[in-house]
Amino acid sequence: MNTWIAIAATALGCYLVKLLGLSVPAGVLERPAVKRLAALVPVALLAALTAQQTFSDAHTLVIDARAAGVGAAALALLLRAPFLVVVGAAVAVAAAVRALTG
Repeated sequence: MNTWIAIAATALGCYLVKLLGLSVPAGVLERPAVKRLAALVPVALLAALTAQQTFSDAHTLVIDARAAGVGAAALALLLRAPFLVVVGAAVAVAAAVRALTG
């Protein structure tokens, strides 16, 4: 029963956050600082999520095959490779490092 209460509370909270976003006046959204913030916050959140998922294991800092995969993806991005090549390079390098290190 507690799980369903948590799911309902989460759904209600998500709905209220969406409703709050829709109720912001258009004049506020047209400000340059708000536009710049709206463009940069998702990138920062995604980078933080990627770093957390790549370099952590529970509560410890680790450098393993995932870091090698991210490094390969970064290199592919620097070479302006297509998205599928970036993902493929990351997967291949991470798999190779895991196969080599056990």
